[in-house]
Amino acid sequence: MLSPLRKGLTGRFLIAAAAAAALVLATVPAQASDIPAPGQVVTSANVTHVTNVPKPAGLENTINTDIAFQGDYAYVGNYGGFSIYDIRNPRHVKVVSSVVCPGSQMDVTVHDNLLFTAVDSSRTDDSCNSTAQSASIKESWEGVRIFDISDKRNPKYIKSVETNCGSHTLTQVPGKGRDRNKVVYLYVSSYSPNATFPDCQPPHDKISVIKVPLRKPTEAAVVSTPVIFPDGGNETQPGLLLPTTGCHDITVYAERDIAAGACMGDGVLLDISNRENPVITARVTDPNFAFWHSATFNNEGNKVIFTDELGGGGAATCNEATGPNRGADAIFDIRRGRLVFRSYYKIPRYQGPTENCVAHNGSLVPVKGRDILVQAWYQGGVSVVDFTDSAHPKEIGFFERGPDPSGGSGGIWSAYYYNGHIYGSDFNFGLDVLRVNDRRTDPARWVRFDRLNVQTQTSYEGWFGLAEE
Repeated sequence: MLSPLRKGLTGRFLIAAAAAAALVLATVPAQASDIPAPGQVVTSANVTHVTNVPKPAGLENTINTDIAFQGDYAYVGNYGGFSIYDIRNPRHVKVVSSVVCPGSQMDVTVHDNLLFTAVDSSRTDDSCNSTAQSASIKESWEGVRIFDISDKRNPKYIKSVETNCGSHTLTQVPGKGRDRNKVVYLYVSSYSPNATFPDCQPPHDKISVIKVPLRKPTEAAVVSTPVIFPDGGNETQPGLLLPTTGCHDITVYAERDIAAGACMGDGVLLDISNRENPVITARVTDPNFAFWHSATFNNEGNKVIFTDELGGGGAATCNEATGPNRGADAIFDIRRGRLVFRSYYKIPRYQGPTENCVAHNGSLVPVKGRDILVQAWYQGGVSVVDFTDSAHPKEIGFFERGPDPSGGSGGIWSAYYYNGHIYGSDFNFGLDVLRVNDRRTDPARWVRFDRLNVQTQTSYEGWFGLAEE
């Protein structure tokens, strides 16, 4: 899905990419003159746009989505398939290969030589040559595709797993105990059941759990479909985009056996100590939230940020009319297992009337003793937010483009910090690489990961070593 967002009582602190000159504007309501020219890159003074890599041939007409990282490679999903990028030199990122294999949204997660991709569009079959077909036809397929990426230049499609209502998103969960190095699980989130869909029947208050034997990934299969909302979810709140019928996305913090679920009309905490049977331990709703979209824990696991995808992502709601509390992040402290609301956060810049803008996917910047998030806001760009004081979050850096030259939807789908740089997958422009130079984020440069699946959070306590999942 797409989304909306943000308040804006400040002018823009702009750096035109071509001139690299900071233009500090007055703190006044945004005017038309504050909106950058179509496609124009602007940043805060502490953010540098390092490079942009256009989408490769074959995927140029479909939009980029999520990102996963492993070693010197980034894996970027796309409604038409996915691409593998060599990011050893962030100034000279190179496309290694791309796979045309249509099926939205193509959420991605990686483990060793396996890439898992999510398909939430009903297809004629599970192949990469499939075409769209109504879910009302029993033979239609949607779910998870698995690729062998041992040869980065020639990924091989090795397995599919069909799931109820498809796979809008998927989250990798490591095994426990004796199984830790033998299996991984995938929590598959999907929603919008319909009585006319044979494989997507209401009420669908559940997720699908896929177990993947790492030595025999072709034996991957659904092992459980735990009901997350045994008594039903939030269905009647005014202003909901959709009633709760499952979850949109789940973020796990496996070493703490917890997860946070963004479940349409509900935000939840889950106990995942039994990997095949996650159970809700806390649940909240919010009259200002239209669609609970995604979640991020802080490193200590005592805070969680939920995002609201007001308008489904296609609306221009980063404006005065929408206000600061709708289509925003909601920051909660976790106290004695309960979610305690602390504040909202929304980017402090108005966007133009054609710019879809929403709180979307982001990740932590690994700074010891501070809680800093880098986050995508579609045509609102990328925001770097310090939420160490969860009641008073503050933007400390940003990147954005002016309205998409086509006049349609666009912007950054996911923005993640990985080994010294920020990587953003833009709908239409491809892969952006950013660098933030700020005393508050500089310590993160010493933290090196060997992989990053953002919805599979891990602690970064080994400050000068290698942090692993």
